[in-house]
Amino acid sequence: MPLTSIDDNAALVVLDLQVGTAGLPSAPNAMSDIIERSVALAEAFREKGLPVIWVNVAGGSTARTQASNGGGSLPDNWTDLLPELKVQDSDQTFTKFAMGTFHDQRFADLLGELKVGQLVLTGVTTSFAVESTARGAYERNINAVVVSDAVGDLDGAVNDHSLEKVLPHVAEISTTAEVLEAIR
Repeated sequence: MPLTSIDDNAALVVLDLQVGTAGLPSAPNAMSDIIERSVALAEAFREKGLPVIWVNVAGGSTARTQASNGGGSLPDNWTDLLPELKVQDSDQTFTKFAMGTFHDQRFADLLGELKVGQLVLTGVTTSFAVESTARGAYERNINAVVVSDAVGDLDGAVNDHSLEKVLPHVAEISTTAEVLEAIR
């Protein structure tokens, strides 16, 4: 479903653009493009007085799985948000410990405090963090917008599957240019 509007109670939520993910491959959008577009959206949201929430991931589920993380060793600062994001003091930061932000009540509580009813999502990875957060928003009757040219995945085909087959059922799909136009 295409973008209808950016609501007066919208927040930009940027997922997992941190030291530990910066060097990962990203398709179809390069990590540098995702960062650049997320920063441009953050500036526009701030100009409108709308919240910007930078989310990092600092762990994963402790549930038993058959797949290993395969990530090897991580640097001590792997959870740090990237300096090029230009996080401002007025911005919110949120640390999650699972794929999506709604894994416990803390993110829903933050949105309630900020009186947010719409999430505009960017970041990595589309099939994990973005899709899980969009699904969580949908389950809580919060409108979600996924910015298709400001997200990426380890595999372009997986990214496209999420954007074309899954996310349209739970979110609006838009581009950076469309969101910037709608917010002005």
